[in-house]
Amino acid sequence: MVGLVLAGGGGKALSVLTAERAVSAVPFGGKYRVIDFVLSNCCHSEITQIGVLTQHAPASLHDHIGAGRPWGFDHRDGGVEMLQPYLTRSDAEWYQGTAHAIARNWDRIEALGAARVLVLSGDQVYRMDYRRMLMVHERRGATVTLAVTRVLPQESRRFGMVQFDREGRVTRLEEKPRRTEATHASMGVYLFETAALGELLRDRPADLVAGVIEPLLKAGEVVHAHEFTGYWDDVGTVASYYRANLELIAPAPRLELLNARWPVLTRDEERPPVHLGEHADVEESLVANGCRVDGRVRRSLLFPGAVVERGAEVTDSIVYPDTRIGPGAKVDRAILDKHATVGAGAVVGWGDAPHAPAHAWLDGLTLIGKDAGIPAGARVGRGVVVGVHAGFEGLPRVIVAGSMLPSRAWYEGRV
Repeated sequence: MVGLVLAGGGGKALSVLTAERAVSAVPFGGKYRVIDFVLSNCCHSEITQIGVLTQHAPASLHDHIGAGRPWGFDHRDGGVEMLQPYLTRSDAEWYQGTAHAIARNWDRIEALGAARVLVLSGDQVYRMDYRRMLMVHERRGATVTLAVTRVLPQESRRFGMVQFDREGRVTRLEEKPRRTEATHASMGVYLFETAALGELLRDRPADLVAGVIEPLLKAGEVVHAHEFTGYWDDVGTVASYYRANLELIAPAPRLELLNARWPVLTRDEERPPVHLGEHADVEESLVANGCRVDGRVRRSLLFPGAVVERGAEVTDSIVYPDTRIGPGAKVDRAILDKHATVGAGAVVGWGDAPHAPAHAWLDGLTLIGKDAGIPAGARVGRGVVVGVHAGFEGLPRVIVAGSMLPSRAWYEGRV
């Protein structure tokens, strides 16, 4: 069995957090990346041949995965390969969808000689032993098996919903329905018989569900549902991403990071231990290596190298690597991307959240883009998005709730 991880999504719903990285490369849980969960699942499930299909802003993801050593892919009998769009004399397309991405790399998949292809979404957080799914797939004699999980009725419009009979055979697929009787969502985990998948990819369909799975269903092939009952979350929106992270610091989190039997593996940075200063006051938080805290931190996640200076307060927030919160600054219900700076006495998450429907996607949170700088003494309202590289120059001292500040141009004259 060969694993293919679909990790090329741009994730527009995550706004500035995915301006310069794919969704799968977004930091998660204090020290990880989202893709770490899928790669760890593959490692623990003894899947040693992995292809990672990338497209949107892949540099961060490529750098993180490297040769795959943290997940055990850097040995003679296995390996991880980064598969991104390439040019030939006859083909010069970007990937047009999930199925098209696989089709463009079919020669490499065939060369591995695997009987089955496991297709995985790289932007979801869960622990799963794929070997159990393989056992169900073989026992049912399925052409394709879909992993499904139960979701709340109000969440169904976010997912592809799956209906199946008592034996687990899929009877209907619905893509993000407004209303449905289905109770289970597709997890974006598909196990295919290689021959059947290759045959349907000959015509280069764009979408894996519409172009491959639905035709198999209509043709009467055995399409089986494998129910997964463990923790699973799609972190593709700001609200779901924030909630999934903050749940980790609950007294009894649904996702337990400390699991010696199934650890989440990642590329660990060489950082010194956490330093808590004389005035540090930390409660209900995750603080990663390399952080320096001399202020107050409540119910927050600090990624490696984050600095909270004396008199600063960070509450209900996510602070990415190497971000600095200046003396006396306050950060509340915000997500600050890496290398951001909050000047002395500034407030991020100030006042009331905007109530207009157009701002509902932010759930009252404030987003500060990578390398952005908030001037000393500034007031940044709730529901504000500050763009990537937005510097100290030109930023107003008061940024009203709901404002959208664009990213700074990379060089003079760029549109």
